[in-house]
Amino acid sequence: MFIGLVIILLMVLTLPFVVKEVENNLEVFLFVMGFSATIIAGVLSVNFILEVFQNKLLYFITFAVLIAGLIFKALKERVKGIISNILKRVPLRLFVFLIIVILGLASSVITAIIAALLLVEIVNAMPITRKDKVSIVIVACFSIGLGAVLTPVGEPLSTIVVSKLNANFWYLAKYLGCYIIPGVVLMGILGAFMVKTDDVKVENDFKTINHEHDETDDSLEPDIENETYGEVFIRAFKIFIFIFALELLGAGFKPLIDTYVISLDSRLLYFINMISAVLDNATLAAAEISVKMTQIQIESVLMGLLISGGMLIPGNIPNIISAHKLKINSKEWAKIGVPVGSALMLLYFVTIFIL
Repeated sequence: MFIGLVIILLMVLTLPFVVKEVENNLEVFLFVMGFSATIIAGVLSVNFILEVFQNKLLYFITFAVLIAGLIFKALKERVKGIISNILKRVPLRLFVFLIIVILGLASSVITAIIAALLLVEIVNAMPITRKDKVSIVIVACFSIGLGAVLTPVGEPLSTIVVSKLNANFWYLAKYLGCYIIPGVVLMGILGAFMVKTDDVKVENDFKTINHEHDETDDSLEPDIENETYGEVFIRAFKIFIFIFALELLGAGFKPLIDTYVISLDSRLLYFINMISAVLDNATLAAAEISVKMTQIQIESVLMGLLISGGMLIPGNIPNIISAHKLKINSKEWAKIGVPVGSALMLLYFVTIFIL
């Protein structure tokens, strides 16, 4: 079992970057890998599949993505007009900073799903190059992934942790706020400086974009700008498959985690939790968090899960929603997500264990 699951994990971590067919069909690939993992782990059964289908979050996410997609498509021009008026009064970098910080902190109240939906529609309406859109969204997903944990409302991971620890509503904000809030602000600063303001000029018609490159530059992705209603439905269905695949992967790897991971030293566990980049962090939190842990153990486990969740597309729900909306592939995400996540992992390791 151990060897088989390790092989699947290695395939999930490598094939999306080296095989184009896998990259273009990531949902199907992860579904097959998750199905295979449950077979190898011996957890696949009719009852298990029925339990996955009974997961209300699966339908909530799909429905939210669908409805938001339909609403924002119908109001696309109005949204652009609002963003245009704001950018006439607010510098672009300040606007980016505020969006990343506000959505990051608000995600603990409005949920990470709603925050991600608002993020992609706002960023998609901005008069900037596609490269800058991708950079902003990836950094903002780190912010949302961090901020959502502050309350049990924000995301499944925080709900599970509060429940397992029999803690009150503000427990996570009290003990993790000193790490989370500076991290969200740091992501806002990083996102603001990743935008190349020299390439953009906002005018009354909201259509003027200056480039230093030739006319073949793909700064405004046509497929994104002209998304059809049919594509909105297809995107929602793909996200349904994606979330289902993560459920399968989480269940398949749970025996491996229970046997070899949860008993490790908190410092080692902190870095091993980087597997959250491809596995559902809520599943990992459910397996690892215990009332028998010390406060520093809980902090190290959660921060490892939250930070690494932003490194790759499967890492958390905001990543998945954003990647599908802006058609960000695995290589594009990893090019920014891995360096940012690695730097944050080292920064927080020093903060938690050394300072």
